[in-house]
Amino acid sequence: MSRRCQITGKGVLTGNNVSHANNKTRRRFLPNLQETSMLSDILGADVKMRLCTRAIRTVEHNGGIDAFLLGTRNSKLPEEALVVKRRIQKAHAKKQGAGAAA
Repeated sequence: MSRRCQITGKGVLTGNNVSHANNKTRRRFLPNLQETSMLSDILGADVKMRLCTRAIRTVEHNGGIDAFLLGTRNSKLPEEALVVKRRIQKAHAKKQGAGAAA
């Protein structure tokens, strides 16, 4: 499993540890990834994703996973998020069709 956020695409960065004597050794900056379950109102189920804490805050600020994914352009989302977005769009279209028939 890669160390990459499934919404923002944020991944591992590299840099140097610099000592007081100015010795430089390579190091890795890891993103703060959390395994989260986001409740999707349209799907009626939890969506498990591996997100960085900044992405969790952004999703909550935008009103949940459904509103965030539907309001974000496809070019801004990684492939993992696009799969979830397509599932939400399909379920949303099905609910709209069922609501119009009744």
